[in-house]
Amino acid sequence: MIRHALAVLMLTASSGWAAAAELAASASEVRPILLGSKLPDVPLRTHDGKATTLAAQVGGQPAILVFYRGGWCPYCNLQLSELRLIEDEAKALGYQMIAISPDRPEELSKSLDAADLSYTLLSDSQADALRAFGIGFRVDDATAAKYKEYGIDLEAASGASHRALPVPSVYIVDGEGTLQFGYSHPDYTVRIPGDVILAAAKAIAERRDHLKPKR
Repeated sequence: MIRHALAVLMLTASSGWAAAAELAASASEVRPILLGSKLPDVPLRTHDGKATTLAAQVGGQPAILVFYRGGWCPYCNLQLSELRLIEDEAKALGYQMIAISPDRPEELSKSLDAADLSYTLLSDSQADALRAFGIGFRVDDATAAKYKEYGIDLEAASGASHRALPVPSVYIVDGEGTLQFGYSHPDYTVRIPGDVILAAAKAIAERRDHLKPKR
């Protein structure tokens, strides 16, 4: 079943999407970056506020990149917690795990402490990565006001006025900096299962090993 699901996801992820430089008007209008594209190098910040870039954090190594909405989102927190279950196997395959959100660094630290996460969280508070990956959209006034009624202030969370959120997404990048797998869903309650992410990572690693020159 996992292999079948993986094949469907691979097909879906590569079907006619193109990169977008601007924020979409809604989650259903995002245009995720195509598989086979090079990893966008964008400015980010670490959980302790230090300036960095995505390329520097990936460091030329295979990586699983997870884009989530923020530490205020219960679906995101559940996903971040569940990813711990595949972290050791992903590391054994040579992957590092990096999660990125519009949260400012101070909010990232809260997530790290609350969920006891050992993998890397990065702040995309200016929404540069969301734009580069084509998965960002601007939350409309009515929705932002509704969020505030529930105690969620998007501008306070990011420290910026863009009110940008990502469509929850997962990408796998190889050691050459090429995107080999991608999954995005406009419904924020739908998340790709960890075992499917791991199955994709294994398939990519096996292909990598098979293509290595024989000595």
